[in-house]
Amino acid sequence: MATGAAVSRADLSRLSGLSPSTVSQRVEALINQGLLEETGAGRSRGGRRPRQLAVPTGGAVVGAIDLGAHHARVGTLDLSGRVVQGRTLPVRIEDGPEQVLGALLAEVAALAAPSSASTASGVASPSTGSTTADGAAGALRGLGIGIPGPVQHATGRIVSPSRMPGWNGFDVAAFCAGRVDVPVIVDNDANLMALGAHRTAHSELDHAVYIKAGTGIGSGVISSGRLHRGAQGAAGDISHCRVVADPAPPCTCGNAGCLEAVASGAALVTALRDQGIPVSDLTGVIRLIDDGDRHATALARQAGRAIGEILAVVVNFFNPQVVAIGGRLADCEPLLASMRATLYERCLPLATQTLLIERVATGQDIGITGAAHLVIDHVVAAHS
Repeated sequence: MATGAAVSRADLSRLSGLSPSTVSQRVEALINQGLLEETGAGRSRGGRRPRQLAVPTGGAVVGAIDLGAHHARVGTLDLSGRVVQGRTLPVRIEDGPEQVLGALLAEVAALAAPSSASTASGVASPSTGSTTADGAAGALRGLGIGIPGPVQHATGRIVSPSRMPGWNGFDVAAFCAGRVDVPVIVDNDANLMALGAHRTAHSELDHAVYIKAGTGIGSGVISSGRLHRGAQGAAGDISHCRVVADPAPPCTCGNAGCLEAVASGAALVTALRDQGIPVSDLTGVIRLIDDGDRHATALARQAGRAIGEILAVVVNFFNPQVVAIGGRLADCEPLLASMRATLYERCLPLATQTLLIERVATGQDIGITGAAHLVIDHVVAAHS
């Protein structure tokens, strides 16, 4: 319904393969819960005019948090996955889960408050990246959270994150559920980027791989149209696959030569500093590349090749229809060009014959969009 592929009970029955009576029962349950609404009568094709359905775009909202190492994007979205309000906030991941999550939960609550939409300006703020769509805030129906580390999806617990001191074993879902009286679903941030990108840009494709390349690096996998997590939630985590590097730089996980230690934004910062180039963060690295600095550009090309070598294994094994890269390094043309060339060089011709290799075509809200769809899917399943 949210994509427009179906606008009536008959459409839902045809697309789902369910009987008309089953569809009617489930639709009525969703209408009673405020998750669907009737909008009028459609055109008749020889019988009674069908009653058209739509996802409500006012009233209820879901909350979303996309947590990064230095910034977090928080927002509220309507039940179709459209951003109602969004805000970017600075965070210090090393401050620990209680302090970081407590502050972000307060922001979500403020955005979901009935008065928040009426007082917002609707114009992006340079300091917070705030955005407001037309429409009012409404009752919060659920909360989705993306974490920049491994998450055991069934429990919402973080397991051995390499760049999140003090977060290991922390039960994010339980902590947040104790503070908001709605369902809370937690997943890896790369998975949520993958889900958001697939729903908004590639919903017609069944098999896709999405790479999130920023301070860290990871990926999410769509298989048969659904997010693939594997047995525990670790599927798609390419960050600690070993790449050929001499010398093999140490990784925060305790091993050496991991992809994250070679090709992430943090790795590029370290490599430039080792060459005596003063750079403090990924923003500085990107600025150097944009300015044509030969050292930064060479490192970006090396990073792209390393990512391409790992992805070549993934593409040969999984045979996706699209490989898309997002995150702050996605706009780094030397990295993207090197990654693309390596994929074509290392992959089987059949695997790349129709393969799309592109940037994730959406902006800063892609993570919270994925988080919202995760929650919406859960809420709809629970009431249908």
